[in-house]
This record gives sequence, structure tokens and C-alpha cells, in this order.
Amino acid sequence: MCSNCDHTIHGRHHHFGWDRSIPPVATVAPGESVFFECLDSSGGQLSTDATLDDLAALSFDKVNPVTGPVVIDGAEPGDVLKVTIDAFTPSGWGWTANIPGFGLLADQFGDPALNIWKYDPKSLDPALYCEIAQVPLKPFAGTIGVAPAEPGLHSVVPPRRVGGNLDIRDLAAGTTLYLPVEVEGALLSVGDTHAAQGDGEVCGTAIESPMDVALSFDLIKNEPLKFPRFTTPGPVTRHLDTKGYEVTTGVGPDLMAGARDALSAMIDLISARWKLSPVEAYMLCSVCGDLRISEIVDMPNWVVSFYLPRAVFE
Repeated sequence: MCSNCDHTIHGRHHHFGWDRSIPPVATVAPGESVFFECLDSSGGQLSTDATLDDLAALSFDKVNPVTGPVVIDGAEPGDVLKVTIDAFTPSGWGWTANIPGFGLLADQFGDPALNIWKYDPKSLDPALYCEIAQVPLKPFAGTIGVAPAEPGLHSVVPPRRVGGNLDIRDLAAGTTLYLPVEVEGALLSVGDTHAAQGDGEVCGTAIESPMDVALSFDLIKNEPLKFPRFTTPGPVTRHLDTKGYEVTTGVGPDLMAGARDALSAMIDLISARWKLSPVEAYMLCSVCGDLRISEIVDMPNWVVSFYLPRAVFE
């Protein structure tokens, strides 16, 4: 629990999808803080003893639950909701999966795979993977957003102009997120908490981990914002930079094809050098490797790079 927070929203107050008609569970004044209990992205369908059978039985109607919504008193369309991410309370476990039909290389990885993670929720020491890799942790909320103006139920899976499933790993403690308000009260919800993720979340899952989140709110009146923006409190890759990187590239006229080529090359490199299976390498890339657009001006070909931190193996 958060002793300094003004409100607590329990995990039972969760919903699936964005809908401006979902009744709010609390009203929060600007300047107040809220402690949210968040489920993992499976909605509790997977646990510390989950197996491939549990993964196969996963109901996609119950994935990516978000806790809320809460009304921000005085928020109106055309305002900006300022969200300060104060702290995370991690659970100490998580999961990463290759889910058939999902991920950047879904056509190459058709079989399910699952890794259950254990980590120290207090020290947040790097988590052991396949007995040979240590993945640095950086808790953050994968999904955080407000209700869209369009009526009806909208899937929580794609990100939106009002936030949602952004999966930006730098939405970590200390970051300030700015969201455009489209409905009265904003109706903010949060969930999909992760213990670690690479930029791109390439296999479709990170270290999916239930944890609690403390957020503080404020309003910026009458300042239209087209898309979310955020400010970080300091360096964003220090936890990965210590040993340098192995980098592969994809070069060509299509950024998506370049991203796939760069990732495929990294999977091949990991499998050959560190003897992980291709699907194990794929999931490792998803939790700690970064896709970057290195060059997008020298037409007709662009360069996408995939960065794997050597710290995970050293």
C-alpha cells in the first residue's frame, strides 16, 4: 500500500477495453495521488506455475485488463492531463510468451513458448533467463490512458492518441506523462505492468508482471495536445549500457521489413553464439533488446538496427 496516496483503487476494479460509458470508481482532485493495484496482462490467467497448456487456454477476452477508471475533477476536452509516475511495487514474478499469431515474426514462430520469471521485488537485481542470461529490470506501465471521445467499446490492444497500450519502457518511476483529454473527467485507467521490456516488445510480450502503481495528477487547462508526450527524469538506458551492445541491421525501402531483418539477424547471432533455441532468443530480444531507426533520409533505403545489451551475457 501507499501510505502517502490519497486514494486506493483495488485490482477488482478493472475493465477490458476503452469506453467512455464505463462508470468511474473514484473522483480525484488535481494535486492528489492514487495507488492502483494492477493485474498482469493475462488478467490472472497465468501464474507462477503456469504451463504451455495454460498458455493454450488463454482467453483473449480477458487480456490486458486496466484498473480504473478514475475521474480527474475539472478535466474537460481540450485539456491536458499531467500524470506523474511516482512509484511501482513489483510482485517478484512474471512471464514472457510466444503466442502464435502475435509478434513481429509471427510467421516464423508458430509454436507457443513460455518462460516464468522470478526476481527480487526489493533489490530488482537482474532476473535469470535460461540459466545463462541476466536481464536488467526496469518496472513500468505498458498501458496507461484516458477514454476516447468516440462512443462504444474500443479494444485495449492498439495504442491510441489518448494513450492506452503504448508499451514505452520509459514510462517508469519519475517520468511525467501528458495525455490529451477528450471526455469530461478524463477517465484514466492503468495496467499491463512490466518488469522489463526492450524497445519494440518484438515477440509481443515483455516480462509481464503484476504490480501496483502510484500516480499523481494535475491539469493543464485549454492546451490541446494531439498525441501523448512525456518527460523522463534522467538517462533511460543506463541499466543496459554498462557492457556495450551487439547490433544487427536491416537495410531496405520498407521500415517494417528492415525491423524484421534486423531482429532475425540478432536471433541467429544469439542462437549461434550463446546456444539458445531460436524461440528462446526471440523472447530474450523482446524483454531487453531495442529496435532503433538509425537512418530514414538516404532514399530509397532506410536502416533499422537491433541493439542487444552485452550485459545480459556478461
